[in-house]
Amino acid sequence: MNRIRVVITGLGTLSPLGNTVRETWSAILEGRSGIGPITLFDASQLFTRFAGEVKGFDPVAELGHKLARRLDRVSQLTVIATKQALEHAKFKITEANRDRIGAIIGTGIGGIGTVLAQFKQYLEKGPRWVSPFTVPMMLPDSPGGQIAISFGMRGPNYAVVTACASGTNAIGEASEIIRRGDADAMIAGGSEAGIVSLAIAGFNRMDAMSKRNDDPQHASRPFDLDRDGFVLGEGSAQLLLESFEHAKARGAKILAEIVGYGSTNDAHHMTAPAENGSGAAGSMKLALENAQLDVDKIDYINAHGTSTKLNDKSETAAIKTVFGETAYDIPISSTKSMTGHMLGAAGGMEAIFCVKAMEEGVLPPTINYETPDPDCDLDYVPNKKREKELEYAMSNSFGFGGHNATLVFAKVSDDQETDAAGS
Repeated sequence: MNRIRVVITGLGTLSPLGNTVRETWSAILEGRSGIGPITLFDASQLFTRFAGEVKGFDPVAELGHKLARRLDRVSQLTVIATKQALEHAKFKITEANRDRIGAIIGTGIGGIGTVLAQFKQYLEKGPRWVSPFTVPMMLPDSPGGQIAISFGMRGPNYAVVTACASGTNAIGEASEIIRRGDADAMIAGGSEAGIVSLAIAGFNRMDAMSKRNDDPQHASRPFDLDRDGFVLGEGSAQLLLESFEHAKARGAKILAEIVGYGSTNDAHHMTAPAENGSGAAGSMKLALENAQLDVDKIDYINAHGTSTKLNDKSETAAIKTVFGETAYDIPISSTKSMTGHMLGAAGGMEAIFCVKAMEEGVLPPTINYETPDPDCDLDYVPNKKREKELEYAMSNSFGFGGHNATLVFAKVSDDQETDAAGS
């Protein structure tokens, strides 16, 4: 039975490496780190005093004073990234099509900046000084709700909250909405603005974050023997998904096709992955089955690769479980070595990197890879980009709570007639 094909026609992002896809991708290929000292607040009392901040972002200039002050940073970033994706796709939302256009936005912790700021107001000045916008600003579904309002989307719209797997789950779920015929187009991806003192203090108490305050740009070092924890990042990464027929009918340029999606849970621990990577392996297997692909068809994997001891070891084990000896032939990279871990936005960002890698025939590196780990012995594209033509790429995201999500992307031929899904 033929199924509705889902393609990607637009990309938009604000990241620690740049405030457009072009800027971000250029930095990625240069192997440049976006990590530096925290400037958003006074971090002097924290054990970790660096992160991957979005730089040079002026919400008032982008959105106007009235709207900017009514939105948490996470929603501000989402509106701008969505605008970029729609413009990139040359997609117009009108009264005639708005009921068939929706959005699924993933986020790990939503408007946590608003929560902290307004709780401070409450404690210092009392309840009368709490902003009337507090509740809508802090809700995890606010980014999706706000882009619906800003751009007039009346189709399916909800938030996915699966910690660090949120962005990937959002894209997968949005693709399924299109497949079952409930929408013609969806904005999907992830957003996060979690560089706040409480979050960093909490991660520090878990001993999950790097503390290389004297060398922030080398702190995120996925799969390296000397890795000592992840580096927090922020941003928004949004993709415009359309049914193949819808995109073709309007003459859109198709960037890639989503051919596989898998999602599982470890059922093991709230923060630690299963050491053998069983849940992650299950997610990858489901995505391959959904794509109707054999393991030897995958040309590249963008790994979750957080730079924590447990994640990188378990993900490597999971890849070996799924791909067997073929695992040693697949180039794998963790772009978190440059962006930091953007939490709920990570999956959207890494989906964009997969699309760009297929589009340009070049693989992003894993920077800061200096000392091999015997438990992580695959090809991690160390330190320098690599030219390689891709037909199929896989992206992994795993989150606290045991959440696992995997996407498989396919290159679409120039004439847009090749059925990349094999249906």
